[in-house]
Amino acid sequence: MKRLINRHPDNWLKYTLGTLPFVAVLVLYVFASDARLAENPKDKLLPSLSSIATAVDKAATEPSKRTGEYILWNDTIASISRLAMGVGAAALIGLIFGVMNGAIPLIRANLSPFITVVSLIPPLALLPVLFIVFGLGELSKVVLIAVGITPFIIRDLQNKVLELPRELIIKAQTLGASTWLLIIRVILPQVLPRLIDAVRLSLGAAWLFLIAAEAIASTDGLGYRIFLVRRYMSMDIILPYVAWITLLAFMTDYILRTISTRAFPWFHAMSK
Repeated sequence: MKRLINRHPDNWLKYTLGTLPFVAVLVLYVFASDARLAENPKDKLLPSLSSIATAVDKAATEPSKRTGEYILWNDTIASISRLAMGVGAAALIGLIFGVMNGAIPLIRANLSPFITVVSLIPPLALLPVLFIVFGLGELSKVVLIAVGITPFIIRDLQNKVLELPRELIIKAQTLGASTWLLIIRVILPQVLPRLIDAVRLSLGAAWLFLIAAEAIASTDGLGYRIFLVRRYMSMDIILPYVAWITLLAFMTDYILRTISTRAFPWFHAMSK
């Protein structure tokens, strides 16, 4: 008899098993919502799927009477723009300092302790400081995302550089490669797929920092909208917004994974 640890599902079974938890949660929600609404038709905690669909349709297809904007799409564009700028800045800074720290011992001795200490500071604790220094505009939100995830990316890439075979570095130097040529031609190609993985792993934290900043000081954005309507217990808006954020995060992760797979097939072949 084949042991359970050695049994692998085929594609059909894999997708079926992956779908079951989502179906179970949806069915459980429908039953709980029906039960609460049967006791109190005005209950707001678990709105029916029809009322959620109505609220989403209104937010997505009807312009706001106050601003004339389509609320869902305006909030989405605002949040995605901030997230892209923050994560992009973090990726660039993380790549530069991660490679430098890993490749050059003098820089590592100088900056690595400082980056380690900075990575231990709770980013949300710095939010008031960022608002004071950078104001309540877009810059403070972008900086919060960058501050929150950059130390993680730097440390991850630094470790990746340090894991490269020492023989590879020695051979490149034997063939006459200078420090900068070695970094560009040998280290950087090895590190780029790891950079994408590091960004993927940091997306959850980036969304957390974004929503926190939007909830405190913003006039648009997905986080702003969720905290705006919570005072009215508008779960028919909050729940689909949370689901929409989750879907956006999943799509972003999927796009990054696809880019990494197609651009660096050798890296994923080694990981199998």
